Amino acid sequence: MNKEILRLAIPNILSNISIPLLSTVDTVLMGTLSPRHLGAVGIGSMIFNFIYWNFGFLRMGTTGMTAQAFGAKNQAEQVNNFLRASSIAILLAILMLCLMVPFEKLATLAFNVEGEQARLVQEYFYVRIWAAPATLLIYVISGWFFGMQNSIFPLIITVAVNLINICASIYLVKYQGLEMKGVAMGTVLSQYFGLLLAFILFLWKYGHLRKLIDKGWKKKEAFQRFLKVNGDIFIRTVFLTLAFGFFYSKSAEAGETILAINVILLQFLNWMSFGIDGFGYAAESLVGKYFGATDHKNTRHAIKISFLWGLALAIGFSLCYIFFFLDIVGLFSEDSTVIQASLEFKWWMVVFPVVAFICYMWDGVYIGLTASKSMRNTMILAFGIYLISYYALLNQTPNKAIWMAMMIFLFARGILQTVWYKKHGLELK
Repeated sequence: MNKEILRLAIPNILSNISIPLLSTVDTVLMGTLSPRHLGAVGIGSMIFNFIYWNFGFLRMGTTGMTAQAFGAKNQAEQVNNFLRASSIAILLAILMLCLMVPFEKLATLAFNVEGEQARLVQEYFYVRIWAAPATLLIYVISGWFFGMQNSIFPLIITVAVNLINICASIYLVKYQGLEMKGVAMGTVLSQYFGLLLAFILFLWKYGHLRKLIDKGWKKKEAFQRFLKVNGDIFIRTVFLTLAFGFFYSKSAEAGETILAINVILLQFLNWMSFGIDGFGYAAESLVGKYFGATDHKNTRHAIKISFLWGLALAIGFSLCYIFFFLDIVGLFSEDSTVIQASLEFKWWMVVFPVVAFICYMWDGVYIGLTASKSMRNTMILAFGIYLISYYALLNQTPNKAIWMAMMIFLFARGILQTVWYKKHGLELK
């Protein structure tokens, strides 16, 4: 079991860590221009995180259902899951492009963006939105690969996309002087390259499955189950993105300096979450496979071992933050005010990995079990606790209230998911 988990998790961790590396480079590029650019790229990225996280069900739902079909050795259902998810991704991408103007207006209003910073965010938004079709289809095909117990292809795709994105962004910002437009254009170019690469890999290894394509993927009952599971995951993710949207909104209200500080501090949370998600993704694949094969003993064993590996990595991140906190902050900003203010939150960043890893690992387990209703309900309850916590902590300084509420939110998610699993076991729905 350890070998299976590491075989899936190590490529996932490498793949996931390359994702915040991209936002890190964008943050560094804009941080060298001004705190206003730094805040704007943070908000611009968060807008797309808000949009794309809500469509994360295209990856998560596809992984869980495909992994169960893989465990059941049902090749027809494996390819049918891919077709169902791809058709939904294309429809959503078309809808996003048609509604880009109201999306942008609502986003700048929600994040309290005004004046020159609003102009910078708009520049970023109206370029990056054109990556939507490629981004959503990459979600689908990566999720499908994970379900097929293949974590190498998503690693290849993610690393290739991010390397091209980084190189293009540096060139367009540093040598073409395109500033916000440059980092957005780098993302668009890299996403379409990634989509092309994904389909090449798909046809190379799984092209033989094309002969199994028939009208079965359109069957009403199967599509209804697919939509129900993904609808629950969508609602769950809406509340997750609302939580981080609220975080950014309150940070922006507190002023440009606090916003700049929190954009940097969130990089610590991003690196940790993407790293631990590597074991979460391994749990999705293995739990789904064994559950689909009705091997309940190995399903429970996969859950237990995945959690132990997740805890070990969380402790590793905490130790890294103890010794290298200032070095990491220094990568993002040379502003002495920002650096000094961030020091107040050093030990918060150290504690976050151990507090938060529980909910990240349970997410993987719940996806493997396709326990979408439970994912939805625990997230809604945790979000309510988050809001209550923030407003109950307003006697603290603004930024302490923001970060304390975020820590309570992540901890509450993990505890609620643990309680749900203890109560229902593998019968989670």
